Amino acid sequence: MDSKEIQSLIKFVSKSGVNEVSIEQGDFKITIKTDHGPQEHQYIVQAPPVQQAPVQMQPQATAPAATAADAPVAPAAEENSNYIEIKSPMIGTFYRKPSPDKDTFVNVGDTISVGDVICVVEAMKLFNEIESEVAGKVVKVLVDDTSPIEYDQPLFLIDPS
Repeated sequence: MDSKEIQSLIKFVSKSGVNEVSIEQGDFKITIKTDHGPQEHQYIVQAPPVQQAPVQMQPQATAPAATAADAPVAPAAEENSNYIEIKSPMIGTFYRKPSPDKDTFVNVGDTISVGDVICVVEAMKLFNEIESEVAGKVVKVLVDDTSPIEYDQPLFLIDPS
């Protein structure tokens, strides 16, 4: 199943009113679930499990150091509150370009419309074009090119005004 087939299946499911669709073809499995609330869709693509190294806990710093570190974070959150985040609909590898020799889909300062392709996410050797669900101006790209990304991870900040 290629990315075009997956995208058309997602569009079909969102328009049809079906709550959930599961498809298995060989070792490829995709489940698309929708919640018929205000345009909320959940797309799940299952990939083989990846084993991770155990996380080591670091001792906490003293309380004054922790509050000093928290202070710069609060203004940044307030600055970004009027922006819309475009989040990843799947786990995979984030690409800003359709191929290494092409230009990026979008850059900071570009104006995008609903349906514009803004990046590609590779999942299970399939390259899925991610389309914008909002219109506005790209304020910030939050992920480096060719980085691994998680489901629901913020990718872009968009100024809708």
